[in-house]
Amino acid sequence: MGRRTRGWRGRTVLAGAALLSVVVPAGRATTATAADAPPPYRFAADAERIEGADQPTDAERLTPGTSYRSTIRDNGKLYYGLRLDEASDASSAYVSATAVPKPGTKVMYSDGIKVSLQDPDGHRCFSGDAGIARFGPTESPRPLTAWASRRTGPGAYTCKNAGTYSVLVERTSGPGSSLDDWELELQYVSEPALEKAASTAAPQVWDSASPQALEGPALAREGGAGFSGARSLEQGVWKDGIRAGQTLFYRVPVDWGQQLDATAELGQASGDGYLGNALVMSLHNPVRALVDDAGTGYDGSRKQTALKPLPPVAYENRFAVDDRVGGMRFAGWYYLVVHLSAGMSDKFGDGPFGLTLRVRVRGTAEEAPAYSGAAVPRDVFEVSAQDRDAAASGSAATGGDGGGSGSSGENSAMKAVAVGGIGTGCVLVLGLAMWTVVARRRAGAGTAEGAVPVAGGGAARTYGRSRGR
Repeated sequence: MGRRTRGWRGRTVLAGAALLSVVVPAGRATTATAADAPPPYRFAADAERIEGADQPTDAERLTPGTSYRSTIRDNGKLYYGLRLDEASDASSAYVSATAVPKPGTKVMYSDGIKVSLQDPDGHRCFSGDAGIARFGPTESPRPLTAWASRRTGPGAYTCKNAGTYSVLVERTSGPGSSLDDWELELQYVSEPALEKAASTAAPQVWDSASPQALEGPALAREGGAGFSGARSLEQGVWKDGIRAGQTLFYRVPVDWGQQLDATAELGQASGDGYLGNALVMSLHNPVRALVDDAGTGYDGSRKQTALKPLPPVAYENRFAVDDRVGGMRFAGWYYLVVHLSAGMSDKFGDGPFGLTLRVRVRGTAEEAPAYSGAAVPRDVFEVSAQDRDAAASGSAATGGDGGGSGSSGENSAMKAVAVGGIGTGCVLVLGLAMWTVVARRRAGAGTAEGAVPVAGGGAARTYGRSRGR
């Protein structure tokens, strides 16, 4: 038939104070409707709107620990400001920019986003880190994250002076790409210096063998729609559903001395043809810097992709030449970002398609390096007992706005209500009955015929007509 079919599915809908159990038939996968389309990127709920400047001298200043939203035009260049102190005893600065094209935007292989940091004289700060993110062979619109840093301490030989620095965000677009503006999410993280100088040599020996894949039953864990709503995972096998063009975000706590392994598998589906770049899995560290990515093609049969073996988390990794090693320089939340190409729709339908994640965290947690102060935001480079509890329970990150994952946001809330049991249902029914009696008495006292206020925030609305007694 060329498109994947879906069976009957029960859904729970919360309307006002009443729970309605609705069973809807789901037919063959077709072009996604507005309700079934992948949800938009979930921006941080507390993100401040900021305008990028055309010149460094006009740039608005970023504050560490604060999230920002901005907009960049086709082939645009935007400047934002940073105030940094003397590098000899100051903090390292990490700035990331996540570019979010609109769904349906046409993008090309080389289209992407670039982030760089410049000193007060306009010289680029060299940190050895890649600052470019491109869509690559998938040519599928999705959130892209690039980053830049001012690294301090031993081995740092540029951007040592205090002053007002500039963050330059550049968008690159080739011929044939859509001209629509892209939304941006900016984050600035500050890492304190060490109390004592550390070695400037990256670890040379570590277990680089690929571990045996985790086995066992997969537990349901629904991904979020952005870094701010990423779904927490611990070691285990997890299952989810992903639609064509959708990007799902997960996060895993990885402590000092621990290694992270991850595999993503796309399940079987009916359809014809082959898509060379169907599934992409990316790993980002606690400052959202890209560590590594992996992808696979798809022909309707089960396909999987895995990250290459990564070193244990260590402060000294930052001095490595390899970006994969250098990215594993902090403890904290590591983000797995999984994208399914929009091109899947033409060959195999819109989905959702079965997604299985196998996550392993190897090694015993070690002591953190002796920092001279606190990071901003606080505890971003730590793994606490609360973090491990969050990973075990599957709670989301801080949440966001601008829509959410249909799975991790709205549906999870509905499920939480639904599993409350008969006791919760009885309370709702009793409350609804009392509310109805009050409404009828008010109606008898002179309210307009048939006007029944619907419970909920904001102004009262009317719903239906009251029946006669």
